[in-house]
Amino acid sequence: MAARRRSPLEILNDPRYNKGTAFTEAERDVLGLRGLLPARVFTPAEQEARVLGNFRRKTSDLEKYIFLTALLDRNEALFYRVVLDNLEETLPIIYTPTVGEACSRFGRIFRRPRGLYVSAHDRGRVARLLRNWPERDVRVIVVTDGERILGLGDLGAHGMGIPIGKLSLYTACAGVHPAQCLPVMLDVGTNNEDLLRDPLYIGLVEHRLRGRAYDELVDEFVHAARRRFPGVLIQFEDFATEHAFRLLARYRDRACVFNDDIQGTAAVTLAGVQSATRITGRPLVEQVLLFFGAGEAAIGIADLVSTAMRLDGLSPDEARRHCWFVDSKGLVVRSRTDLQAHKQPYAQDHAPLRDLDDVVRAVRPTALIGVSGQPQTFTEPVLQAMAALNDRPVVLALSNPTSRSECTAEQAYGWSDGRAVFASGSPFPPVSLNGRRFVPGQANNAYIFPGVGLGVVVSGARRVTDEMFTVAAQTLAAATHASALETGTLFPPISGIRAVSHAIAVAVARLAYGAGLASRAQPEDMEAEVRQAMYEPEYPTYM
Repeated sequence: MAARRRSPLEILNDPRYNKGTAFTEAERDVLGLRGLLPARVFTPAEQEARVLGNFRRKTSDLEKYIFLTALLDRNEALFYRVVLDNLEETLPIIYTPTVGEACSRFGRIFRRPRGLYVSAHDRGRVARLLRNWPERDVRVIVVTDGERILGLGDLGAHGMGIPIGKLSLYTACAGVHPAQCLPVMLDVGTNNEDLLRDPLYIGLVEHRLRGRAYDELVDEFVHAARRRFPGVLIQFEDFATEHAFRLLARYRDRACVFNDDIQGTAAVTLAGVQSATRITGRPLVEQVLLFFGAGEAAIGIADLVSTAMRLDGLSPDEARRHCWFVDSKGLVVRSRTDLQAHKQPYAQDHAPLRDLDDVVRAVRPTALIGVSGQPQTFTEPVLQAMAALNDRPVVLALSNPTSRSECTAEQAYGWSDGRAVFASGSPFPPVSLNGRRFVPGQANNAYIFPGVGLGVVVSGARRVTDEMFTVAAQTLAAATHASALETGTLFPPISGIRAVSHAIAVAVARLAYGAGLASRAQPEDMEAEVRQAMYEPEYPTYM
């Protein structure tokens, strides 16, 4: 009823309250809207049909992204209704792969500010900036500094499209209320010279803040956010590897934080590997994983896989010996003196090798996992080597966006004679080969982080633990039906992601209560409590 105290134009211009042509005759009279809208009253279903028609007439994915962003800016409930009812069609537009192109062109498509921009020039006044945000009940913050956007690298302030997109998935996929979500860009400059020369670049036109000053800004932000929004969950997103591990280690035992690139990617990949064991018949403890790439995503996956293997009976050293890495200089082995700290626990006793196909033949992996951001690196010789070693080789080409994928679905199936168990970070269409139809799965973090976040919000968890991501992975793998596995799909359909998020949230909340991490009273019916907390995109009523 707060909207009744607003002027008619304020109501129409506020996406939270605006219903557009769906305002009823009575509402138009009470709110003073008569004459400000066309005479005909449309139902929400009719509005949705109009939106979908216009959306589908757009000739490029970027135009579709801009169209949906404009809808979100004027009618929040209608945006989420369209997305929720058409997830398989809209998810690739509002997030990967299209969000990568949107970030690349963010300065050119910028129309209306969304979220909070905290710049390097705001040191000492971050708390004041947070007070400018109009919502008080913020439960989830997604924050980036834009240095490692997907596989595209340093996009500076243009990386704001990532927190905006991630939080739209929190709402669409798990029902976290949009008013409880805050996207944040830490604008610490950029080292992308093209952006620094771009007259339409929206961020600070200076090189990146480094060292102590950078750490002080991040620390000021984290502490100010926790004071302004007690109990808030902070998700670190698309930070460079050198910062990602360090920031997670600094705050994970002191605040409610996680890094989706490390932990979310790990959980969805672990779920994919666990689903693949149902196809290959080879249990997790017998898997040998070869990672192409040794950054935050790769190490995060290996850490969580190792944890799962330890739960299945392996020692920590035995579990790590099942994980091999190739970085830009070749196989990660103990004789190398150039290894960063995060790689050292996984350095193996082996002679140095550089070429990936040689590594495959030497290591004899059951699963090849691409997290390199280097496109077309899973070549025909590499995949043929995998197929020679395994009756059903597991091939996960996880780099985003599509242009960065290590191989396509068609290549994975074709070069393995249809025997590959394939999934990718960005979606690929079904492939027909030798009379069979293969449906590649998408290892999309959207299966994981929204449900984990919802579980944290419902329970009021004070910390986010690795065990929460392990149980999320187990829940996701269990949700994959046998009929999906028959077509090679390692994940449940995107259209059912709300049910998956509900199940993950329940599992995470139960774990939080069991571990003594919850700050809210434990409900008698956890499933009902989570379901009741999930936002549904419905119009407010004013009568």
